[in-house]
Amino acid sequence: MPQTVRELSPRPLTAAEFKAFGDVIEVSAAHQPLMINNGLCQRHHDLATLSFAAADEIGVSLFRTRPSTFPLLLTHMERHPLASQTFIPMSADPYLVIVAADDKGQPQIPEVFVTNGQQAVNYHRNTWHATLTTVVADGLFAVVDYIGEAGNLQESPLDPGCLINYESSPG
Repeated sequence: MPQTVRELSPRPLTAAEFKAFGDVIEVSAAHQPLMINNGLCQRHHDLATLSFAAADEIGVSLFRTRPSTFPLLLTHMERHPLASQTFIPMSADPYLVIVAADDKGQPQIPEVFVTNGQQAVNYHRNTWHATLTTVVADGLFAVVDYIGEAGNLQESPLDPGCLINYESSPG
């Protein structure tokens, strides 16, 4: 008997709700900044725990992605066993963060978060996640991740898939 596609809607991204999957990187009242550069700059220090199989295999890349159309049928997820993966948006546009818990090497029902336009994320090693999902315009992201030769990508289909609904808030 075919399974029914599950419908998902995003909720706001918060550090507490995202903790099992990774780190939310943002300026918040919870972080006391260090004043540097003769008091002209606030350094919000050590906001993510990066983890790599080998330090000499860390790289910074730029990812450019087109916005998704909604509803979006999510049919697969991916994860990276050798390294955490950090996505830093280079615009103030919101984007979706889609993650899932693991059960015996397979992603479970995804959770969908929407950023506030000023948040970056760091996925822990082995966190199931969807590809970049921008919602407003083309996205440009700085990405800190593993660039070594060893295989660092595992993909899994979602059967029957999930339908993600998103409507931007009138602003």
